[in-house]
Amino acid sequence: MTKFLVYNARKRQPGGDQAATYFERTECVAGVQDARFQQLMPDIIHWLGIRRIDRFVSMSNMKYDALVAGGIEIGERVPIPDWLVPPDASVEMEAKKAAGYFTPTKPPSKKDLKKVVGRDLDKF
Repeated sequence: MTKFLVYNARKRQPGGDQAATYFERTECVAGVQDARFQQLMPDIIHWLGIRRIDRFVSMSNMKYDALVAGGIEIGERVPIPDWLVPPDASVEMEAKKAAGYFTPTKPPSKKDLKKVVGRDLDKF
């Protein structure tokens, strides 16, 4: 429900859905940027007997950092290819890359983020 409220608020804010205000809007609604507690994740991976991940298909810096801090070795980090990211998800992806998500290219600057805007609320 919280995620729905955040997406709704992002679409309805002045200027529309913007990468530059992605986390600000999330904090306004949810109170935090991300409520997940990634530090517990390595416990499950250890319980499964996994000590190394050869190809880590996640761009999340929080997941990566939690695994490495938990003693899990990561081989290759694999980003989501741009062509697999729907246009409406570009706001979220660019904001997250700027905040530390893994990207093989230079992360977007604050100036770049202001250019990334989602479709209008009334566009289907």
